[in-house]
Amino acid sequence: MTSVTGALADQCGGASWYGPGFHGKKTASGERFNENAMTAAHKSLPLGTVVKVTNQRTGKSIKVTINDRGPYAKGRIIDLSKAAAAKLGTQASGVGKVCIAEL
Repeated sequence: MTSVTGALADQCGGASWYGPGFHGKKTASGERFNENAMTAAHKSLPLGTVVKVTNQRTGKSIKVTINDRGPYAKGRIIDLSKAAAAKLGTQASGVGKVCIAEL
C-alpha cells in the first residue's frame, strides 16, 4: 500500500465512474477490473496507492485503491468504480466534485 504525499495530498476536481463495459477487463495494474470493488483510476498516482475521496457536496468520504489509469476527460481527477461511486453518492449523476487526500 502506498500513501499520497506532498503536492498530491490535496487534489480537488471532477470524479466520474466506470463499470459494466470494463468489468473483467485488465487494468493498468494487471488485475481484472471489478466494478464492485473499491477501486479507482488516476492519471499519475502510483498503482496501489490508497486515497480518501470526499464528495464536496455531501462531505461523505470513502477509501479507494488506485489500480488503473484515467480519467481522460478535462477537469476530472479520478475515475471511480461503480461501487465506489455508489457509496460516495455520485453514481446517479455520473459525475461529482471531490477532493482526494492521503490517509
